[in-house]
Amino acid sequence: MQKTLKKLFILSALALSTPVISKSVIGATGYANDGLITDQSRNRTIPINITLPSNNAECTEQVKCPVAFINAGYGISHKKYTFASNAFNQRGYLTIAVAHELETDPDLNREQPYLTTRMENWHRGVVTLKFLVNELSSKYPAYDFTKLTLFGHSNGGDISSLYGSIYPNEVSTIITLDHRRMLIPRNKNIRVLTLRGSDYPADANVLLNDLELDKFPVTQTLIEKSRHNDMYDCGPKWLVDRMSKEVEVFLAQ
Repeated sequence: MQKTLKKLFILSALALSTPVISKSVIGATGYANDGLITDQSRNRTIPINITLPSNNAECTEQVKCPVAFINAGYGISHKKYTFASNAFNQRGYLTIAVAHELETDPDLNREQPYLTTRMENWHRGVVTLKFLVNELSSKYPAYDFTKLTLFGHSNGGDISSLYGSIYPNEVSTIITLDHRRMLIPRNKNIRVLTLRGSDYPADANVLLNDLELDKFPVTQTLIEKSRHNDMYDCGPKWLVDRMSKEVEVFLAQ
């Protein structure tokens, strides 16, 4: 399994080495900023939503504030995770919510094994994130794009996990909401929180076993009576409140 993953990561990394030329139509001002960024190398226009932290005035090029990318679940708007962006903003993070799925993209593959059949989708997401890191780091010089926090629900969590596996030195933290396909990175330098729904199991080896949990800084929390498809802003209030609390506690550690 590890050899197969290594090959997949190598192929993905090789594709990511293609230089990108970009044109941006988003500025670096305002508390909440909707915009589009075009990756001309892929002819891909990416919708994003950027929110500044509550302590924005304290962020400088000398003392940079952290950055969190929010990666939506498949079929859910990237703007429907405000509970997460609010938690990050209150802890001093710049947040960038990313729309990974465009109307022109192929549908998410429903055939197993997902670890290979969905790699195209996840790889496209990783390419998008890498492009945004390169593009936005110069526009937001008061924020640290070298040690990212990646947040993702479902397929967005799979993208986050793949990015952390390919670029472990660029990621400090991963938070996922019931992602089920891509293996959580086993890395002592990446803190992970994964909140688990109660209606679907994860695929084999996605989650850590007891021996691995003793070795790596990973927290796996089951939320009883929660449903996979409810883990966003429009889910039941008790669940949104619980997820907010879990994220806030984890970030405070």
